[in-house]
Amino acid sequence: MTDLNSESLLTNRYRLMELIGRGAMGQVYRAEDVLLGGVIVAVKFLAQTLLTPRMRDRFRSEARTSALLSTKSMHIVRVMDYGVNDEGVPFYVMEYLQGHSLSEVITTQNLPLPRFLSIARQICQGLQCAHQGIAIDGSIYPIIHRDVKPSNILVSQDPSWGELVKILDFGIAKILQADANQTSSFMGTLAYSSPEQMEGKELDSRSDIYGLGVMLFEMLTGKMPLQAETHSFGSWYKTHHFQVPRSFESVNPNLKVPKVLESLVMSCLAKSANDRPQTVGEVLKALEPLEQRYNATRQISHRIGEALLRRPVAAPVRDPEALSPDEACQLTTWPQNKPIAQIVFPHVLKTKREEIATVWVMLPQQEIENIQLGKLYNKLYKNFLCCMSPHPMMLWMTALYNQLHHKKIGPRWLRCYLDLKAVEGRQIIRLLVERKQYYVLFFALEDPHHCAYVMPVTLNDAQLAQLQTWTVDSQTWRSIGKPTLSKDILKGEFEKLKLKITGDLENQ
Repeated sequence: MTDLNSESLLTNRYRLMELIGRGAMGQVYRAEDVLLGGVIVAVKFLAQTLLTPRMRDRFRSEARTSALLSTKSMHIVRVMDYGVNDEGVPFYVMEYLQGHSLSEVITTQNLPLPRFLSIARQICQGLQCAHQGIAIDGSIYPIIHRDVKPSNILVSQDPSWGELVKILDFGIAKILQADANQTSSFMGTLAYSSPEQMEGKELDSRSDIYGLGVMLFEMLTGKMPLQAETHSFGSWYKTHHFQVPRSFESVNPNLKVPKVLESLVMSCLAKSANDRPQTVGEVLKALEPLEQRYNATRQISHRIGEALLRRPVAAPVRDPEALSPDEACQLTTWPQNKPIAQIVFPHVLKTKREEIATVWVMLPQQEIENIQLGKLYNKLYKNFLCCMSPHPMMLWMTALYNQLHHKKIGPRWLRCYLDLKAVEGRQIIRLLVERKQYYVLFFALEDPHHCAYVMPVTLNDAQLAQLQTWTVDSQTWRSIGKPTLSKDILKGEFEKLKLKITGDLENQ
């Protein structure tokens, strides 16, 4: 294995720092990505005892599966790179996550029902993404995890999302239809394996739902629904096939769980796959009204929590006038006079303390999640174009590019116009020059009633000087045509520059 004390870099890019995990498949190290200025990542190596062609292929498949799935769901650990070290040991690079496994969480504390529902929903959303499949050579292949258990679920605290749940370890996941030989051997964790998995049968998403049911029961009660006499394959085989799962009341008579939730969990534990929910989507549909009922104030609490995140717990609630610009932006709501659509517009955000130059944009929820969770790898472009004739007008451009999400479709362009003769246009430019920055406020199409993410953008001195010049010039410049004509001119100039800017972002 690579020497941690050496100054050499893994593939001239990653500096290993410390061992942070060890499992049956290999070791995980905390590392620095020196190419990106010391960004902390996690590097997983295949165990040297498993360096066979078959295990190499499985390890590479795990990396590919996680990389593809993580572009579709924020609830699956993100893989960014794959390679082989000088000793011939394969590795892949993933995001470094600080948190606790779900097994640690549920062994140290009882989960309040709202928290249980939030964690369960996020797990289901990740599994649903896997079951919907990934595209390989033009075909869609569903992914069955085959090892759904608390130790493969990580719970972390994200400054923007609050408690964030991610599914780990697709090391024994099966790509359906990509390999017809699924009955050769048992792979999984005995206590969480479905009856059909114990038999070595061909599996589908309902096998993961069984493991999910075992885990949900454990999350709610702190106990396992099934108990084998010994920890052997034969004993667990009989247990999963013939033992009736314990009821919630028999495990904990004082536990107060809605009957509909208990029925849902028990249905996931059905011996026959046909008697379980047939898709994770059905489980999500059943959880949704429960979460709405028991966690109706989750969004409000989450937003308040964001504003108070960096303050001591004992500190008094701050006066609204003392909120930072970022906090003020997060507490905004989408204007009633704007359509629920993918639009971009400038706006002066006024608080009791100050005024802020902002750009408001509405995008699909998944795209906002990709932008937010990939922020360490986002490449940002911001600039302005101006046209004084026939009417003083400015094009305000912001572009985001992330190789993981935008490689095929190109940068996400956020463009809006400022009329330099209008009061609001001049006011926004004044704020840009004074504050030397602006904020992009992202709102989700699926949930437009509150701000999903705030991104501050800093301007350089050259841009600030240019804005000042344009502001002064526009005061004396006489308009000789319609503003729309100037917009058309600016749009044409943008199209000329677009290809070069895109190339620069891709090659940075």
